[in-house]
Amino acid sequence: MTVLSNIVISARVRRSPFFAATQRYGCKAYSVYNHMYMPLYYQSPEADYWHLVNGVTLWDVAVERQVEIVGPDAARFVQLLSPRDLSNCAVGQCKYLLMTDETGGILNDPVLLKLAEDRYWLSLADSDVLLWAKGVAYFGNYDVEIFEPDVSPLQLQGPLAAAVGEALFGSALNDLKYFWFAEFELAGMPLIVSRTGWSGERGYEIYLQNGDDGDRLWETIMEAGNPHGIAPATPSAIRRIEGGLLSYGADMNLDNNPYEMNLGRLVDLDQEADFIGKAALARIKKAGITRRLVGLAVEGGAAAVPSLERAAITCDGAPAGRITSAVYSPSLEQTIALALVPLAQSGEGSVLTVESDVVPLSAKVSPLPFVSRKTV
Repeated sequence: MTVLSNIVISARVRRSPFFAATQRYGCKAYSVYNHMYMPLYYQSPEADYWHLVNGVTLWDVAVERQVEIVGPDAARFVQLLSPRDLSNCAVGQCKYLLMTDETGGILNDPVLLKLAEDRYWLSLADSDVLLWAKGVAYFGNYDVEIFEPDVSPLQLQGPLAAAVGEALFGSALNDLKYFWFAEFELAGMPLIVSRTGWSGERGYEIYLQNGDDGDRLWETIMEAGNPHGIAPATPSAIRRIEGGLLSYGADMNLDNNPYEMNLGRLVDLDQEADFIGKAALARIKKAGITRRLVGLAVEGGAAAVPSLERAAITCDGAPAGRITSAVYSPSLEQTIALALVPLAQSGEGSVLTVESDVVPLSAKVSPLPFVSRKTV
């Protein structure tokens, strides 16, 4: 193992097809996500944020591993995995969905891409869905193949993403509707491009289907973006919390159900099809939730953020939940957070106390998203 950019490079952790490019362009730190190295920032988290909200950025998100499900039972099997009704999902359409276990706990929140009537991709957050899906299919005797294809996404995000996208793919890209995708070819590379992203800004995901072309695709996009001031960047924690976008493993996990995450819209208990967790979610909905994810405006400024990780929250001295994610927003000039709090304290304007590692901080429940921009 060798030390590189403040991380230990291990043979047991996979590198993306764009890893060499991220090094060349000055990525300063990485995390591990879905057993792969994920870039964390280039200049700084704040500088990368400003590039995103004012211009256009290119992200290596190959860590969004794909699980491919193909075969005669593919549609029925994909529906089994999710409480969202997928009966009206068309070929060429993407759907944000939840996957739940038998207790109604959230396993993952992937984006589904329907490539054919019998072929799907699940574009994953950080958990081992491949193993879960293979086990469910085997014991349910479903006629499907489930595997990880050679697919690696990039994200092109920011208000100038459309201009760069048109330079790359022509005016046909303008016809792509929000949460739909199409096949394109770029310099001989077959790609799938979707009008999706995790930025709260306008953007696209570009799915490379041959890892050997990773460096070439990266440089082709950067060259097309140069006239528009494109910069390499990463998924921005600042922008996603401003936009109220949830991160699996931070804001939600198996201990959480969709209703307390404000994601009840992704659960259809009235559909005829069965899905894993249906009975449990019906019980949860009937009983009602006892806690809810909210936004918090927290005093203390940027200096307070390091002390807020998973910090406990109190109300009049009594336990009242915990912080799930926190950042300082340069646009709002305010520390903001997502937090899971008791239902009684979840109303807008409720004043709570965050028990930071340094000093108790006052916080107020705020509506989500903190910042909303037009992305369609």
